[in-house]
Amino acid sequence: MTVLLLVPLVLPFLAPTLARRTLERLAPAPALWVLTASAVALAGACVVALGALVLTGLLKVPAFAALGELVHPLRTPSDHLVVPAAVAATGVLTLSAWTLAHAALRQTRAFRAARTQAGHRTAAGDLCVVDSPHPDAYALPGRPHRIVVTTAMLRSLGPAEREALFAHERAHNRGGHHYFLAAAELAAHCHPALRAARDTVRLAAERAADEAAATVVGDRRLVATAIARAALAGRAAPATRPDFAAGATAGPVPQRVAALLRPAGQRVRARRATAFLLVACTALSVVAGARGALDVHHQVEVAQGEERQ
Repeated sequence: MTVLLLVPLVLPFLAPTLARRTLERLAPAPALWVLTASAVALAGACVVALGALVLTGLLKVPAFAALGELVHPLRTPSDHLVVPAAVAATGVLTLSAWTLAHAALRQTRAFRAARTQAGHRTAAGDLCVVDSPHPDAYALPGRPHRIVVTTAMLRSLGPAEREALFAHERAHNRGGHHYFLAAAELAAHCHPALRAARDTVRLAAERAADEAAATVVGDRRLVATAIARAALAGRAAPATRPDFAAGATAGPVPQRVAALLRPAGQRVRARRATAFLLVACTALSVVAGARGALDVHHQVEVAQGEERQ
């Protein structure tokens, strides 16, 4: 039982490497789905495993066993491992819950401030121009969706580059990328290894928007130039928008520009072996976590006297 519950805690350490390679070998749009779903599933399995460890440790204490109407405290074959693991799991879950609540509060405040700022400006369609000396542009989710761009950013780009930038941001809103980014952020608070996977999800969202913008504009070099100029202009600008409001200057810009400028004949062909490995790793983690939790449930039933051995 205990060994099974440790599997979902160990396997996420493979996720960052597998996530990067999956993005390299799949088109950005499907990679975004695979990476986000895997991160959420790995995080869920981790939380289930930690919760099962905490419950196991609590029910070994006579006072908590009595509260759970157990005939006798929970018995496990590896008592010397379960109690320390339960204590550690309690600390990890507490820390994760605190950091998640803090991040959620901070992001909610940033989102409300951004929506309020956009609401006070006259919008031309979905475009909202904010008078600011700091170059920035991002896709703001909500009803209605907005493309927020500062006057400093508009001055940094030419007319064609502006249209490419707007196409990029519209692709974020059209693809609902804020949902993917929020899900990856949630997963990152459940396991430390998933923080690096979160960064890969962000890169996948930017790459997907890059490709969508290139399709709309019809000029990959123009999109690459617009992204590079926007990144150079906004590199020193303070980040005031919420993390799930995707912007064209996010992620490793040189890597994104190189992907856009790569000739069609030299673009990496989709190879799904790494993606299958990531999915298999995720499935193994989920199955192990579920099986471990079911074993804990079985042991509780035995301790309650509901099942005769």
